[in-house]
Amino acid sequence: MITLEIHPLIWPLIFLRLFFSAAQAVNVVKKVDMEKEFFMNLVDSTKRGTKTGTAFSSPIKCRLKGLRFENSCEIGVFTKLTNAYCLVATEGSESFYSVFESELADAIPVVRTSIGGTRIIGRLCIGNKKGLLLPHTTTDQELEHLRNSLPDTVVIQRINEKLSALGNCMACNDHVALTHTDLDKETEEMIADVLGVEVFRQTIAGNVLVGSYCAFSNRGGLVHPHTSVEDLDELSTLLQVPLVAGTVNRGSEVIAGGLTVNDWTAFCGSDTTATELSVIENVFKLREAQSNAIADETRKSFVATYV
Repeated sequence: MITLEIHPLIWPLIFLRLFFSAAQAVNVVKKVDMEKEFFMNLVDSTKRGTKTGTAFSSPIKCRLKGLRFENSCEIGVFTKLTNAYCLVATEGSESFYSVFESELADAIPVVRTSIGGTRIIGRLCIGNKKGLLLPHTTTDQELEHLRNSLPDTVVIQRINEKLSALGNCMACNDHVALTHTDLDKETEEMIADVLGVEVFRQTIAGNVLVGSYCAFSNRGGLVHPHTSVEDLDELSTLLQVPLVAGTVNRGSEVIAGGLTVNDWTAFCGSDTTATELSVIENVFKLREAQSNAIADETRKSFVATYV
């Protein structure tokens, strides 16, 4: 048998090495446990966001919904959606309103209203997260109701414009507005002031009703299917977002009539085909918005747990 003799001065070094090895093993186990819990939080957050909407501050769980207002697929006529609020026409079915309420209420107010005593609110107003412009036909009661219902940061203004269907004549996101070529100069200045946007007089595929034939957010936009490549490039440069020519509601050219959208979700008419839905989801980057929201919320949960 071979016996090894270890010098007494070597023993402290051996014990020190064993100590650091044990400490490293503990750290590895802790790291694995943290990564496992982080992953489980991610899965749990995703499930809760998909089923209840309680996991995220934004209602990205819906992403894209096909709807019908009574017997009409032109849901953009009866709604106005921005990043700060959603307006829905009064006297619609409770099921129609409840879709917006369930999908959006955790993030932004959903307000039932009429404008000028009518339900075609999406064609009569224009707005973004900074403001809301209403036609002169808006009653004092409607104006007061909206001011009481929307966030204090949203400037609400009634304007005296002969082209009173503001939603047909204008379209905007949080940075840029496209308008009818014959809009009053005073109205143009008010749009810039209230909505905080750059204003450009434009046509889309030769149509002056730019608000009817396009819909765009801060992430992308859909325009009339006959828009030329040159016009697409020009509009995309003005808006600083990618644009695609397309349709809604099984071939309808009236984009804003069948679609309402913000930076993280969209609602469209129930006749919209699978191909049209795919185009909408891609150009508005709705899937990317959902992924980013999940990652942000999970990261916050992870930091709150371990920091």
